[in-house]
Amino acid sequence: MYLLYYSPGACSLAAHILLEELGVPFELQLRSAVKGIGTHTAQYLNINPKGRVPALLCLDGSIGEQTGVLTELPAILFYLANQSSPARFIADTPDESARTLEWLNWLSGTVHGLGYGQVWRPQRFVDDKRLFPAVIEKGRSTVMESYRFIEQRLAARADGAAYNIVHPVLLVFWMWGKWLDIDMSLHFPRWTQRIQSIIERPAVQRALATEGIDINTFT
Repeated sequence: MYLLYYSPGACSLAAHILLEELGVPFELQLRSAVKGIGTHTAQYLNINPKGRVPALLCLDGSIGEQTGVLTELPAILFYLANQSSPARFIADTPDESARTLEWLNWLSGTVHGLGYGQVWRPQRFVDDKRLFPAVIEKGRSTVMESYRFIEQRLAARADGAAYNIVHPVLLVFWMWGKWLDIDMSLHFPRWTQRIQSIIERPAVQRALATEGIDINTFT
């Protein structure tokens, strides 16, 4: 039994989708600054001192030999995918597993941490507020450069890679692109085409509905 701490539409959506895909028992715990239960409350910082979502709590005991709390999206996705027998939504060879981790680390570190970090949290990069506009602009540039790379990689796979733990993360960033008023279907048609097939999955639809997200009006 798992407990996932999440925020609607955040990167935690990818972990939520995977839990739905696996069909394992889980509960959700909302974190929302608007509702006064954000990620920097004393209660949540006691669970995850990093003050971020997602955080996955194993209610049945520990995760490995450590405490029952696991943080960082790539780690959570990799852990959950390997809990099923046989492992689902993850490669079964060392080479392919390494490629999966390559994708997840880049998406988490560069696209999210650097690109969107600069766009939405410029204060993490500079103290001088006068520099915020330049940081935000650099973040948008990083996002667009990264998105072009994603489009090229997806276009190179004409048959489409088998659905795996990377795809829910790609869905999140596709949605975030709409948040930045990027015309995703115009500029990234192959990516958008892949997303259309992803959102048809019942598990994805359940997760989106639970978080109150309408993919067609998400802006």
